[in-house]
Amino acid sequence: MKIAIAILNWNGAALLEAYLPNVLEHSPNADVYVIDNASTDNSVSMVKEKFPEVRLVINKENYGFAGGYNEGLQIIDADIYCLLNSDVKVSADWLKPMVQMFTEDSNIAIAQPKILDLRQPEYFEYAGAAGGFIDKYGYPFCRGRIFQTLEKDQGQYNDITEVFWATGACMFFRKEVFWELKGFDADYFAHQEEIDLCWRAKNAGYKVFYNGHSTVYHLGGSTLKNSNPNKTFLNFRNSLYSVIKNLPTRQAFVIIFIRLVLDGIAAARFLLQLRGWHAWAILRAHLSFYRNVRSMYKKREKANFILKYYFVKSIVWSYFVHHIKHFNILVKD
Repeated sequence: MKIAIAILNWNGAALLEAYLPNVLEHSPNADVYVIDNASTDNSVSMVKEKFPEVRLVINKENYGFAGGYNEGLQIIDADIYCLLNSDVKVSADWLKPMVQMFTEDSNIAIAQPKILDLRQPEYFEYAGAAGGFIDKYGYPFCRGRIFQTLEKDQGQYNDITEVFWATGACMFFRKEVFWELKGFDADYFAHQEEIDLCWRAKNAGYKVFYNGHSTVYHLGGSTLKNSNPNKTFLNFRNSLYSVIKNLPTRQAFVIIFIRLVLDGIAAARFLLQLRGWHAWAILRAHLSFYRNVRSMYKKREKANFILKYYFVKSIVWSYFVHHIKHFNILVKD
């Protein structure tokens, strides 16, 4: 299989200089690309000078995560794309388990490795951890990470298993499936576009997997930190986008009404924490969603919500009311 590692960059020269040597060292059988999203720093010249073996794809403007990859991947030839954040450190032989999995099961379209925290490698990392799921109201969470609670890696997720979504921090997928699904939805700009892509893949009958035999370490927060209200805005709005796009109509609108209440509670909680800008971000997210709901609805494919792939209870209720903060306890509850 021909593997292409594609690293999207915007003004991240320092990150590329720090982490590209590690990726190149441990990826001898893959082509490594940097897709530059119209950076205004010295990213392009630095890569040309210090990493001549890396192939550069230069986008005309900053299209965000979703649009940036859609533009850049058009000219990259491979059987398997690996989207890798610029702040990820990989481990030795990290590609072998992933390639083997795609080779053995032709219906696996998307996959991710284990994602650990680069600063505290004994813990799972926020963005992806050990594979993603969503609850009955479309809220995402991970094995190893529910809301802000991160589990220690004690080998509990050293398995290979089907999940609902894979993280864009380190995401493998088959080229033909990516383009069959028309790539990421560029209207998301950034955050949760990978959940939408995985959801659409599942609606089309493909599998999304997690492989705990491969490990990478993610620094996280290099573009938008959790403390940034813009991240709150994108997460809440894009989650609603995914609901309206990927669920049967009646079920989608019932969930959106419930989310109006639950997201309102989340905004009130931010206010009590004196984090008013995040409460305002949730309101902006809903207003933006309602402005765009018609155009999002037109993007719908045949949507079938497959119950076996998601947690049928409310993750909000389980976490904040019952104080269930670990995945293995959650699924037993």
